Amino acid sequence: MKYQKFFMPAGEAEVRLEVVVAKPQHEGPYPTIIFNHGSTGRGQNKSLYSRTVCPAVVGNYFVERGWMALFPQRRGRGKSGGNYGEGLAPDGSGYSCNVEIAIAGFERAVEDMDAVVRHLRERTDVDQEQLVIGGVSRGGILSIAYAGMRPNTFRGAINFNGGWLGRGCLSHEVVNPSIFERGAPSGISTLWLHGSYDQYYRIGHCRGNFERFLSAGGQGKFVAAPMGHALMFKPALWKSHLDQYMDGIAISQKS
Repeated sequence: MKYQKFFMPAGEAEVRLEVVVAKPQHEGPYPTIIFNHGSTGRGQNKSLYSRTVCPAVVGNYFVERGWMALFPQRRGRGKSGGNYGEGLAPDGSGYSCNVEIAIAGFERAVEDMDAVVRHLRERTDVDQEQLVIGGVSRGGILSIAYAGMRPNTFRGAINFNGGWLGRGCLSHEVVNPSIFERGAPSGISTLWLHGSYDQYYRIGHCRGNFERFLSAGGQGKFVAAPMGHALMFKPALWKSHLDQYMDGIAISQKS
């Protein structure tokens, strides 16, 4: 499968975002997923900022189903322009545990998602009735929350090992559930795929985030798999769950 790359305008003046695309062989318009990357571990290694993230395991899965997959690189990540500012501490030590700084970093990611959605609305090769958003780690929580912040945009939202702050920050117990709660107004079914042995997010914390989401009116299914933060790279552990979820979306579209 061939990957294509293009650059699109960000919401910030004169800044462009790198987007990697995987397309099926047939002609469009295609049902389309936006798949969001995560953080760079603890945020200390700046060489990781410039690494373009487009996991083939995800691209292959969706292209085989006839979907187009877009992998946007948010500002300051990959080859995208602008500064990377998703909650970094002012002293350059990595991601900040400060709640206000962390939430401001999340809001910055939301701005980039708004730019990506605006771009998709202008594309003739996108089936506008079949948009899904998904992601891993920070991209997972971003996807769930964004679907609720922009209701009536997506048919589905998929979360692999989602969270904004890891358990190295005590404030993760405040930041993560509050962000996930923003996804509740989406009105769509969501799929949460979590590793039981995740080094960043304890499975009990993840279940608590899901319960908070449900209590706020969200809908979805939670799956705990015998894996760590690299769950996304083990499709044998999630493919059947995602197949069922995607089939459910397709059925609801035809009904």
